[in-house]
Amino acid sequence: MTGLALGGPAPDFTLRDQFGAEVTLSSYVGAKAVLLLFYPAAFSGVCTGEMSGVRDRLDEFLTFDTEVLALSCDPVFSIRAFADADGLNFPLLSDFWPHGAVARAYDVFDEARGQARRSSYVIDRSGVVRWSVHNANADGRDLDEHLRQLRAAAE
Repeated sequence: MTGLALGGPAPDFTLRDQFGAEVTLSSYVGAKAVLLLFYPAAFSGVCTGEMSGVRDRLDEFLTFDTEVLALSCDPVFSIRAFADADGLNFPLLSDFWPHGAVARAYDVFDEARGQARRSSYVIDRSGVVRWSVHNANADGRDLDEHLRQLRAAAE
């Protein structure tokens, strides 16, 4: 089985973003619903398309009530280059060291490949896991459904 059970608390974490700044999931509790986008690898075809899709619709994903955080096991320097190359102006977080610790906490780490699976979680404002979806690595996400679930969790 892949993923956490719905209705339980989201495992907290602090990771560095593409600029080296620390981002802590629990800092959003009481303020925003959060969409976590685990993606396998910066610069890969499907991941680039998905992150560009989020970038193109960023005003829909980021509101006063919502936040989006994308996580991969790539090092900070790689995600910075990825963000710069594709104009990704939302937090990309590095789960590089300890390698995949957050992906493991969310039960989406692919041990054989050493990377996160293509999985998504919506965390409500109280820090509870409200929705998740797990795609095959070759299959892109349905961003419309992600937006619906994120908005529902923010209400």
